Amino acid sequence: QEPIVESGGGLVQAGGSLTLSCAASGTTFSVTAMAWYRQAPGKQRELVASVRRGAGINYADSVKGRFTISRRDGIKPTVYLQMNSLKPEDTAVYYCNADRLGVTYWGQGTQVTVSS
Repeated sequence: QEPIVESGGGLVQAGGSLTLSCAASGTTFSVTAMAWYRQAPGKQRELVASVRRGAGINYADSVKGRFTISRRDGIKPTVYLQMNSLKPEDTAVYYCNADRLGVTYWGQGTQVTVSS
């Protein structure tokens, strides 16, 4: 059973929208935080958005007002990243991570490409 399963990347024109999803093995109780990161070619991996128990939701300044992270609890907690008004500079590989019982798991990444 994969600890992280991501889906939803693809190619979209500037101004368009995409939704990424990420399901983590575990339960609402055991998975304390989930987040989306991204890494563009030649750049470091950066936090896009996170939802953490007790700390709420956090966004990178570059995506505030355009991206929305949400979490669905239960068996296999899932986070969604709704991305609107996409820009070419949002092009990157997007990675999901989840903290479960003190261990951080990473997904394999999903490519998002925004054409101008």
